[in-house]
Amino acid sequence: MSIIPSTTPSVALVTGASRGIGKAIALALAADGNRVAVNYRASQTEADAVVTAIRASGGEAQAFCADVAEPACAAELVQQVETALGAVTVLVCNAGIMPTQFLALSRLEDWRATMAANLDSAFVLTKAVSRNMVRLRRGRIVYISSDAALLGDLMRAAYSASKCGLLGLSRAAARELAASNITVNAVAPGLIDTALLAGMPETRRTRQLAAIPMGRFGKPEEVAGVVRFLCSDHAAYITGQTICVDGGLNTK
Repeated sequence: MSIIPSTTPSVALVTGASRGIGKAIALALAADGNRVAVNYRASQTEADAVVTAIRASGGEAQAFCADVAEPACAAELVQQVETALGAVTVLVCNAGIMPTQFLALSRLEDWRATMAANLDSAFVLTKAVSRNMVRLRRGRIVYISSDAALLGDLMRAAYSASKCGLLGLSRAAARELAASNITVNAVAPGLIDTALLAGMPETRRTRQLAAIPMGRFGKPEEVAGVVRFLCSDHAAYITGQTICVDGGLNTK
């Protein structure tokens, strides 16, 4: 996909960017000339590798450690990024957790931990970056949701609910921020070939593939391509939308 980057250099903050979909997004945004803040919680070696890859390609990037599930850490992360790289004008909320447990056996503390990591973090980060975006009258915000938000996911009630919450947050924020030329959208990946799928039993992989009309798992780069588009000037009139990247899973 060839995308014309924004004519104005941007600082892009990508949470959970040390591997998988987040890594692919960080690399794609850097390719468009964005200065990229690579957020990670524990995977410093992998985050540093992403930064090295971006710099090797002539881009600018820096790694930032923060557990965005902690509101104070998320707010402080934005301050650190803006001090080091400048005002954040592109925010991609990708970090999250996906506990697996039957609803009847789930603990309230696990439910709340999932909401904190997947939904509360997006709220805090959006609140933190939106003031400068409004002042500058430009910005792109993208939430990485999931097909689980639309279809539900067996043994993942908290995950499905938190990802569905991102869809409501994106629509409300889109309405509030539209007058300042800020777009807010969500991307809902389906089954993407990341480390999470690598450990899936073969019998389950076969069942999952059979449910996908295109007959294959997606690639992190295919999700990143959609995010890259939404953060480009081509998507300036798209806001409050949810785009599924799932090989047709949500249509079958």
